Amino acid sequence: MSAHEKAQREDCLLEIGCEELPAREQLTLRDAAAAHMARLLDEAGLECGQITAYVTPRRLALWIQDLALHSHPRESIRRGPPVERARDADGKITPAAEGFARSCGVSFADLHTLETEKGPVLAWREIEAARSSDSLLPEIASQTIAALPLRKRMHWGSRQDSFLRPVRWLLLRQGQQVLDWQAFDLQAGGVSFGHRVHHPEAILIPQPSDYAQALMQGQVMADYDLRRQHIAHKISAMAEDLGATPILPPALLDEITGLNEWPVILLGGFAEDYLRIPEEALITVMMQHQRYVPLRGENGQLIAQYVFAANLHSQDAQVVIHGNNRVLRARLADAAFFWDQDRQKSLAERLPELKQVLFQEGLGSIYDKTLRLQKLARALSPFCQVNADDLERAAALCKSDLLSGVVGEFPELQGIMGGHYARHDGEKAEVAAAIGQHYLPNGRDDDIPSSRAGQCLAIADKLDTLCGFFAIGKVPSGDRDPFALRRAALGILRIMLNADLILHLDTVVDLTLETLGRAIVKDPTAVRSAVLDFFQDRIRVYFKEEGFRGDQINAVLSRQPYQMVDARQRLEALSDFLANHPSADALTALIKRINNLLRKEHQEVTGEPDPQCFEDPAERQLWTHWQAMAESVHTHLQQGHYTGALDLLAGLRPSVDQFFDQVMVMAENPEIRQNRLALLSRLQDSFLGIADFAQLQGS
Repeated sequence: MSAHEKAQREDCLLEIGCEELPAREQLTLRDAAAAHMARLLDEAGLECGQITAYVTPRRLALWIQDLALHSHPRESIRRGPPVERARDADGKITPAAEGFARSCGVSFADLHTLETEKGPVLAWREIEAARSSDSLLPEIASQTIAALPLRKRMHWGSRQDSFLRPVRWLLLRQGQQVLDWQAFDLQAGGVSFGHRVHHPEAILIPQPSDYAQALMQGQVMADYDLRRQHIAHKISAMAEDLGATPILPPALLDEITGLNEWPVILLGGFAEDYLRIPEEALITVMMQHQRYVPLRGENGQLIAQYVFAANLHSQDAQVVIHGNNRVLRARLADAAFFWDQDRQKSLAERLPELKQVLFQEGLGSIYDKTLRLQKLARALSPFCQVNADDLERAAALCKSDLLSGVVGEFPELQGIMGGHYARHDGEKAEVAAAIGQHYLPNGRDDDIPSSRAGQCLAIADKLDTLCGFFAIGKVPSGDRDPFALRRAALGILRIMLNADLILHLDTVVDLTLETLGRAIVKDPTAVRSAVLDFFQDRIRVYFKEEGFRGDQINAVLSRQPYQMVDARQRLEALSDFLANHPSADALTALIKRINNLLRKEHQEVTGEPDPQCFEDPAERQLWTHWQAMAESVHTHLQQGHYTGALDLLAGLRPSVDQFFDQVMVMAENPEIRQNRLALLSRLQDSFLGIADFAQLQGS
């Protein structure tokens, strides 16, 4: 950029200050603000350099570098009626032409002719004069704020407009100039404000580029990423001093980052007696309820200390630590009380009480669901290669912890606590593991169950829910999925694929509908079809997220729609073949040609080709070549070695090329024609054993 061009640009700073923004929405707001601002500036014809977005609990800001002082002049073309309708038969200007000129504010003589795909039309070219950025920016700022994806909007006072949280100040500057921007009944100024406690006074920002550094003086770390790195580093260092390892998943780190403008990392602790509580309960209390970071000692077990972030620097840190310890102690005391009370009654003893707990209107109680799960789990056990008695026992007890005190207080521990109670009750390890894991995966980032019994019970539980809700007409529509049936279907698919479970979706759906019974499933055929179609949609989404092309997914699912492990193996082989084999494109085109020829024959081509009917050496050569490899291809297909089968089939290309070059397939003699089609049909069958190549694009 030349010195002259640099002189025609200035940095701009926009900030909206508000009450505390929800931590989990800050990154979305930050990224959306930058994207919307870039789009609006471009639409306005204003060039700029990099846009840096900042977000903290109390502010959202944009630093726009090298913003042009004036927009580009923009040309707009207005189209009018066709030229042939501009004058009548006497050569007079028509009312349509005069009306168009008048609407443009010019005379007919000033109009131009514009060539279009539909012929010449009257047109008027207008050039919008360049506008100063300071006159455009206030409206662009308002549009940027209005376009933010706010999950919920809040009104405050007697105002009509709204935002995620009440807005307290606005800042809009270009260089040294404070721009005239009004929003939320506030007038934008040229100052920001520091930390709510440490520096509530106004902070002068000398230049937009000084924003982050100026706020640091007011004890605000405006840069989200730097603040996150700072927190992670301080927590790791503190844990390392203790010889411990922090339990700090990215989601928790994001939330801590979103809760603090000036994070100070401190160490808290609790009585070691609480370590007798199952660690999942301890971790849940610390992480999900208090946003604390649990610590594991060198032996991998939790220690009676934790790390937390305070949003201020206290003169007496022990007061802050003591306050947090007191809050945590109360939560842990509740958990310990319920843990002790719950173990006085076994899961089996709680089972009859589930009759009083409604699962869903039309599907009965939780007790009814456990009865169905027992039958379904036993039916699925041979496919999962697990002990049927153990799996049925786990199915009978898996919902009993819903009546426990710990799960009542901490619902996110359902299933997990059931596993602990089962171990305490003396149930088999396989049974306890299956109970503890049968809700997995709950979300996209959750692991699948680690035990085979847990995988099978989780599939049974999700199948019962999915098919049951479809049977009573509670089907997801559009974005609405109140019963999380999409998540249930994806959970089933993830377990099948990641655990290499050889289950056929059509078979397990049939077993589930049979278990639900005709009292619930009034029309088994319709429900079966709807559920399998639902799975197909989820499968396509899942495979696309894994990076497979849509046409390849369709090609495979048209041949293997229900056995997911096999479908993925086919996809992997097909994708690799099309991407890397030198003959892939040409061979795919030949297969499509074969498909087209066979499709033209309305009657199905049956029977083996008769070598005695071959007339041309090229068809004999193709038949001989095919015969030499047919058994190996068949073996590969039977064993699921699709890459090997494709490599063998690719070797047919020279013979197929020669066949099409020298042989007239659609011979006049019907016997010769049918024989040649039978030969091509054998080749088609082999390729269809992998995928329908006719559905592939780009060849």
